[in-house]
Amino acid sequence: MTSQAQPNPVGRSKIPLPSLNLSSALALILPAMGISLFLLLWSAAAPRIDTSLGAFPGPGQVLDQAQTLLAEHQQERAKEVGFYQRQTERNADRLATDPNYDAKIRPYTGKPTFVDQIGTSLITVIAGFLLASAIAIPLGIFMGLSERLNQTLNPIVQILKPVSPLAWLPLVTMVVSAVYVSDDPYFQKSFITSLITVSLCSLWPTLLNTTVGVANIDQDLMNVSKVLRLSTLTHIRKIVLPASIPMMFTGLRLSMGTAWMVLIAAEMLAQNPGLGKFVWDEFQNGSSNSLARIIVAVLTIGFVGYCLDRIMLFIQQRVNWDKNTQVR
Repeated sequence: MTSQAQPNPVGRSKIPLPSLNLSSALALILPAMGISLFLLLWSAAAPRIDTSLGAFPGPGQVLDQAQTLLAEHQQERAKEVGFYQRQTERNADRLATDPNYDAKIRPYTGKPTFVDQIGTSLITVIAGFLLASAIAIPLGIFMGLSERLNQTLNPIVQILKPVSPLAWLPLVTMVVSAVYVSDDPYFQKSFITSLITVSLCSLWPTLLNTTVGVANIDQDLMNVSKVLRLSTLTHIRKIVLPASIPMMFTGLRLSMGTAWMVLIAAEMLAQNPGLGKFVWDEFQNGSSNSLARIIVAVLTIGFVGYCLDRIMLFIQQRVNWDKNTQVR
């Protein structure tokens, strides 16, 4: 007997369901659970903490102040647009009556907003980090390749490495004030001071990790370079850099985190523009909203630091020759 294929009942056609990746789901669920637990504990503890400015703000109050800070930024930008528009209209009217009139546009001098301070800090930390990397990576490579150079410079590195940014800042401030003298400076002295302080404090992790990474390159790779008689630059480009990238990027990620922390402290102490100054100003202000605004700044500092680390991790994954290496 031949069996006939039974048609599927209407509405019961077999549709392939998307497979659920458990690890991907957990990667979303577990962080959400951790954040939710943190917010619950924060909400429960905040009303029980009394300060000189009142009860410690909870998540709701902090969210309100975050929205207020964003609204203040938008209002300030609207004022800036109106300021330049009025100047443009005024100059157009003057030029219509006097073609020889020397029209000028005065810069807007409004108070920096919270968003402006974030931008200022980001520009400063990236500039300081790049300067530190430009010094630390080449020096670390040569210290890793030369044992004698490492023995010569390592005592200096170990002495300067633990120096606090609070100790560097007065020295850097005095040197910049004495050396960087100009009637029309291209960069503000506060920017140069913060940049140099950040660089001095953040170059050490990259320097030490690069040195260790280069010094521990597989001897077989070094022998290949000798057999091929590669020049110094070719040896560094073809052998040293690819082999030391994992350790080098570990140092770069540590340096980026250090640079961000140092910058906030330097801005608070020196009253240089940025997030650190915003926190200090709110602390000195002492209004009923100051605590909530400080917490907004603290969370922003943490989030920006996390984003900077993820960016460095993304770059590391793209340039690392060993795609099976676990990076976190």
